[in-house]
Amino acid sequence: MGSVTDDDIIRKRLLIDGDGAGDDRRINVLVKSFVRWCGAGPQDEAHGQYQRLLGTLAQCEFSMGKTLLVHGMNRRERDNYEKIYQDIQENIAGAHEKIVACKKQIVEARQIRKHRQEYDAMARAIEQHPDRQDTLRRLEALGRELEQLSHVRGSVEEKLELRRKQFHALLSNIYELQQTLEKDQKLPEVEARRPSAEAAPKG
Repeated sequence: MGSVTDDDIIRKRLLIDGDGAGDDRRINVLVKSFVRWCGAGPQDEAHGQYQRLLGTLAQCEFSMGKTLLVHGMNRRERDNYEKIYQDIQENIAGAHEKIVACKKQIVEARQIRKHRQEYDAMARAIEQHPDRQDTLRRLEALGRELEQLSHVRGSVEEKLELRRKQFHALLSNIYELQQTLEKDQKLPEVEARRPSAEAAPKG
């Protein structure tokens, strides 16, 4: 046989003691009732002992069934929390990737801006010699290139703004998920402090 772990001991303890509503005492009463029933004399007395024995047994079975349901619910909740945690980790990883992409686009936009400034300086220098045909042609080419760069810059800035909004929305969703997890984790504590009005009657 394998070694008994702490979880096995706790699980067996829960199956026996339920939610702490006196199931140990019920089992002791059940054993004592069984002994009395075995040693009962008259038939009426034996019948009464038998009925009490059945009642105590029913209480123990009810408590055990309730404990098994609670255990299954807790296990499902744990699996759900693990899935939510994994989703959050995946969202965080995706956010990091988007941040890297946004930084790259910022670098590209700065490079485009630098090029535009250089082209502006060249254009001003070229304008000082308007009498040359090749200079005019170069100015026209530079104008077209500047226009193209302006469109590229506008497209990059729109993409950057979109990524900023998406990243902000992602962070908001992560924060809401964390708040939901904290509320869900507090629910069992509130239930534990609530008076056990629905506890099974003691035998």
